[in-house]
Parts: sequence; C-alpha cells; structure tokens
Amino acid sequence: MALTHETLLEGSKMWGLFYLIGFSICVLIYTFLPSNRERFERAEREIFDEDDGPWK
Repeated sequence: MALTHETLLEGSKMWGLFYLIGFSICVLIYTFLPSNRERFERAEREIFDEDDGPWK
C-alpha cells in the first residue's frame, strides 16, 4: 500500500468526519444531562432578570 496524497486526504477527511460526529454527540449528551438542568435554568434567569430596561 503506497502512501500517496490521495490516501492521506481520504483518511483525513474520514477521521475528521468521525471527530465532528463524535464531538456533536458529546455536546448533545452534555446539554441534555439532567444534572445540568439547574445550571442552564439559572443562566437563563440571570440573563433576563437583571437588565430588564434599556441601556442609559
């Protein structure tokens, strides 16, 4: 098996695709974990409760 530019390019595209798919799955798992629910709800409340009016 010769290590040509085409084989390296095909391998990097394949592993890059697997990396992005795996990273996306990890982000989705982290987002929907029940233990993170309070953290995300607190972040939502803090953004909207403090600055309710226009800037001066």
